Order: sequence, then structure tokens, then C-alpha cells
Amino acid sequence: MPEPTVSPASTPAAEAILRVENLRVYFPILGGILRTKIGEIKAVDDVSFEVRRGQTVGLVGESGSGKTTIGRAIVKLTPATSGRILWRGRDILPLGQGEFRPLRKSIQMIFQDPYNSLNPRFSVFDIVGEALEIHFPQMNFNDRRERVSGLLKRVGLKPEHLDRYPHEFSGGQRQRIGIARALAVEPQFIVCDEPVSALDVSVQAQIVNLLQDLQEELNLTYLFIAHDLAVVEHISDYVLVMNQGRLVEAASAEAIYQEPQHDYTRKLLAAVPNV
Repeated sequence: MPEPTVSPASTPAAEAILRVENLRVYFPILGGILRTKIGEIKAVDDVSFEVRRGQTVGLVGESGSGKTTIGRAIVKLTPATSGRILWRGRDILPLGQGEFRPLRKSIQMIFQDPYNSLNPRFSVFDIVGEALEIHFPQMNFNDRRERVSGLLKRVGLKPEHLDRYPHEFSGGQRQRIGIARALAVEPQFIVCDEPVSALDVSVQAQIVNLLQDLQEELNLTYLFIAHDLAVVEHISDYVLVMNQGRLVEAASAEAIYQEPQHDYTRKLLAAVPNV
């Protein structure tokens, strides 16, 4: 089957703020006493797509398909082997951490596991306010407290939670803290790495609804990574399907669910109840 041509067009007038071109992320396999390279794992193999301003693009696949690796490469937590990642036309892959730091205000990530992504030794104020201290050094302590308090209210928590610690919250509340942390620096684009997969089903819909509300209020753009097509259906404008490191299908959410073209996509849909 030919490689899908990916050009999300649900909002034709919107600019493509992120373009991923021929991205490859290979991890070496080491062996022998000297731990020399004897092979490589092609976690992401020649993947290209774009995300337009204001969209939610769903990135779907089973565990090991490469979807999280793509998200981590975009935010420069995992180094890419080759290709380009263009943020508003600028290739960010060659940038060192120091050069990329100013762009972190625009590009943020919400992590999968709300239990392990929050430092248990930090209070909620420390967790959410840390980015403010780094990116807005002119902001004094009281201003940071006020800003964090407002962020907590925006994600459905209470200002009195400010000085509590992660172990005092449920999984859904912890993920709300993670969302508040991502919002702290007023980003334009957020990589949502399976943000509901570790949560109870009853809580998943609440978090998805929160993300949709925030997108509308703040004009956010999302790359929403998930293995569950049922979740992606409710939030995505456009869907990319990954299998074994490669992009196998790309289409509008409506087309993916009504007329899937690839056998692997049909397999994923067959695993969704009531589809």
C-alpha cells in the first residue's frame, strides 16, 4: 500500500504550525562484551504529517507503534535520527537545549502517567510554578501564587490545593495538575501523550471534555496520542494511524471511522466496543 499523503485540511485557512518531515528515530541494539552496535530498532521510520493551528490531530496505534516516540521527539525529550520537525517553518531538530528553551513556552507536553510525572516532593505550587520561575523570571513570588491559583481553578481544582502534595490527590486530579503545569507558560501547541489511558473510564470523559473546553477558550492546538480509537473519535479533527513505526493511514476523523482503508485501522476499530 502506498504511503499516505498527510495534509490535514479540516480548517483550510489555518496555517500548519507544525510539520514533521521524514522523521526517523532509531535506537541502537548493543551486544558483546564491548557493547558495540549490532543492529537497530526503527521506532519511527520515515513519518511525515502536519498539524494546523486550532486542530486536534489524533495519533493512534498499539503499544510500541512509535506514537509516543514521535511526541517526545517533537518536544526534544528523545533525539531524532534524521528528518525535520518544523515549528512555524523553523527546523527545531538541530537546536540545542539552550536554543530550544525559548520555544518551550509555545510547545508543551501532558504526560501519560499522572502518578509518575509529578515530583512527589514538590507541592502543587512548586510543580505548576516551576515553569513560571524559569520562563518568566520577572514574575515575583506573589504573582506566581496568583497565577498558579488561577490555573488550578481553570482546570477544575481549588486554590486551597496550592500547598498540597501529589499523594493527596486522585489520578484524575493529578492529571489536572499536569494540565495546569502545561498551561502555565501559555503554550500554543500541546502534545497530549495518552493523557487518559491511566485513568478510570468514569474520569476519562471528564479530562477529554476539559481539554476540549481549554482548546476553545485558549485557541490551543493538540497532538493527541492514544491507543484507544474510541477516545480519539471524540476529540480529533484528523487521525493518523501508526503501526510498527510507520504511518499506515491518515484521514479526517469521520473518514477513519466510516471508511477505514487499511487492515490495521480496521483491526483497531474492531477492538472498540459498539463501533
